[in-house]
Parts: sequence; C-alpha cells; structure tokens
Amino acid sequence: MLDVFITSRVRRKIVVVYAKYPDFHTHVRGLAKLIKEDPGNIQRELKRLEKVGFLTSEKQGNTKIYSTNKQFPIFKELQSIVIKSQQQAGRPKRSSADV
Repeated sequence: MLDVFITSRVRRKIVVVYAKYPDFHTHVRGLAKLIKEDPGNIQRELKRLEKVGFLTSEKQGNTKIYSTNKQFPIFKELQSIVIKSQQQAGRPKRSSADV
C-alpha cells in the first residue's frame, strides 16, 4: 500500500526503517547492507529526506550518521501509516468467497 504514495522503492525502504525504528542511527553503507540496495541510491534518497526534514545527520569523523527527526511535523502520522501498511501486508487478502 505504501508503494502507491512513495513511488521510489529505495526511499520507501528508508522511510519504513526510520519510521518503524525512530531511534535507529546508521551511515550509508550500514543502511545499504540492511536494506540490500546500492549505497549511491541510498545516499541520494537520504539527502532528499534530510532536506525535507524527515532525517537529521551528524558527522562522526569522516562518516555522516543519519537518524530520524522525531520533531518532523508529520512524523507520528507517517509512522502510523508505515505500521498499518505493514500490518495490512501481513494479512491474507480476502476474496469474495470469504464474505
């Protein structure tokens, strides 16, 4: 269901991780390993999500660590959508025979 609203597959995976686990902190390569996507694509999407305010970052040495901005205006709503869409995906689809 989330794929209808967030059309970028990589961005969707990133939003799911950070919305579902708001205390999660990682760098590009760690996230790439976790969601099995190309680090270049991840870096581009992380920058976009940081620019709109969904993520924040801080430098630790030469590494940029990203985390969820819990003060993002629609964070709670987005988190709720992510959780509901994952619950929906886990349920078997009902057919007309089930009614």
